[in-house]
Amino acid sequence: MVATLSALLPLRILAELVNIGTLLAFLFVCAAVQIMRRTAPDAPRPFRVPLYPLTPILGIVICLLLMFSLPTENWLRLGAWLLLGLAICFGYSRKHSAIMESQ
Repeated sequence: MVATLSALLPLRILAELVNIGTLLAFLFVCAAVQIMRRTAPDAPRPFRVPLYPLTPILGIVICLLLMFSLPTENWLRLGAWLLLGLAICFGYSRKHSAIMESQ
């Protein structure tokens, strides 16, 4: 599917989609660091975040600033991809979940 889209879409659109997707992933990682520090403070941590909590907060802010600098239609494409991805993920998990089989 991705190969087909890369053959059909202009490079600018592909670059913008990759940019906003990567920035969203980094934003999630920064937010997860914040959440995990509060909800699981005793969890083993194989690495330390320098200047915590400043680093994840700055990461979130910078990612958002860069994301908001992208065109509006790119946000619409991101929303469509997210909805499609979630539909595939939940559709697959509904048929293949070990939790659903045990009930």
